[in-house]
Amino acid sequence: MQRRWILNASAGALLAGAVGAPVAAWAQVQDVNDAINKAGRQRMLSQRMAKAWLMLAHQADANPARQALAQSIKLFERQLAELKAYAPQADIRTTYTELEAAWSAYKTVLTTAQPSKDAASSLLQADAKVLALAHQGTVQYEAASGKPVGHLVNVAGRQRMLSQRMAKFCLAAMLQVDAATSTTEIDKARKEFLSANELLRTAPQATDRIRQELQLADGQWVFFDAALQRMQTGANTFRQVSEVFVTSENLLASMDRVTGMYAALAA
Repeated sequence: MQRRWILNASAGALLAGAVGAPVAAWAQVQDVNDAINKAGRQRMLSQRMAKAWLMLAHQADANPARQALAQSIKLFERQLAELKAYAPQADIRTTYTELEAAWSAYKTVLTTAQPSKDAASSLLQADAKVLALAHQGTVQYEAASGKPVGHLVNVAGRQRMLSQRMAKFCLAAMLQVDAATSTTEIDKARKEFLSANELLRTAPQATDRIRQELQLADGQWVFFDAALQRMQTGANTFRQVSEVFVTSENLLASMDRVTGMYAALAA
C-alpha cells in the first residue's frame, strides 16, 4: 500500500534529471528526434504545472508540488528558447512565437494567482492554450522529420502529457471545478493512453528495452488508474489527493524513459 504514497526512487531520480539538470546539458536541440521529444515534453509540462498548482489549491503535499511547479517552469522556458532557435521552418518559428505569448499569460496565473478553487477556471483556460500550441509545434517537428520513428517519439511523448492531464482533471474534479467535464476528459485520455501504449509496444521499431520499459509502465499505470478510480468530488482526502500526485509522477517517469529510447533511435 505504501507504494502509492512514495515517489518511486528511480522515478524521482529521472525527474530530477529531466527538470534539474545543469543548463549546459540542455543547451541545444541535438537532432529532429530530440526536437520532437522536447516539443512533446512542453505539452506534458503545461499539464504538470497545472497539476502542481491544483495540488497547492488542495493544500496537500505542498513541498513536492512547489518543487514540481518551480522545476517545470524553468524547464519549459529553457526548452521554449531551444525549440524556437532550432526551428528549421518559418511556420515552426511562428508557432513558438505564439507559444511565447500564451506562455506569458499562463505563467502569470501560475505565479501570481493564489492556488484556489476560485482561480482554477482561469488556470485551466490558460493551460489549454499553451497545450494546444505546444502540440502544434510537436506535430510540425514530426512532419519535419518525415520518418516513422518521428511519429513514435511524438506518440510516446504524448503519453507523458496524458498522465499529467488525467491527474490535473482529477484534482480539478476533487475541487468541484467543472467536475462533469473533468470526468469526460479523464475517460477520453484513459482510452487514448491505453491505445497508444499498445501501438508503442507493437511498433516494428520497438526494441526489447522499450518493451521492457513499457511493461514497467504498465505496473505504474495500475496504481495511477486505481487512484483515478477513487476520485470523489467534494470528498477528497489528503491520501486521495497525494496518491493522484505521486502515482502520476511515477507513470510520467516511465513514459519519459520510453520517449527517450524512441528518440535515441536513428533519426
